[in-house]
Amino acid sequence: MRHTISVVVENKFGLLTRVAGLFSGRGFNIDSLNVAPTQDDDMSHMTIVTRGDDATLEQIVKQLKKLVDVIEVRDYRDYEFIDRELLLVKVGVSSETRSEVMQVADIFRAKIVDVQSSSLTIEITGSESKVDKFLGLMKNFGIIDLTRTGKVALPRD
Repeated sequence: MRHTISVVVENKFGLLTRVAGLFSGRGFNIDSLNVAPTQDDDMSHMTIVTRGDDATLEQIVKQLKKLVDVIEVRDYRDYEFIDRELLLVKVGVSSETRSEVMQVADIFRAKIVDVQSSSLTIEITGSESKVDKFLGLMKNFGIIDLTRTGKVALPRD
């Protein structure tokens, strides 16, 4: 089962290494990790997506709370939350397929951010499932390159 964990930390040298080491040292995997500053320059917000049963997740949360410079840990299974992911994808196009790719992008409310003679670069944000569905359709046209941010999330409370 996939779990989303929010961790607010102090911006200290080496903290990201300690968090990653906590996971790898215990044999846990990180599916995605996003770290960015908050409204307070002294703090950062980490959104970690991992897999495991409830016991595994409880162990991860306990271990994260023990780390120095960790301010708050939230397991989002206990909260309603809003999550988004950003995808940039470069899709191969020809004169015959260009308009079809643009129509699909429009349906998904994606933005065309770069146009070349043989490719379009598209930006899309949304839930993980929306991004996955969009990618599935773009595979039919030929994906040249892509990058994803991983999930970012905030509680609704």
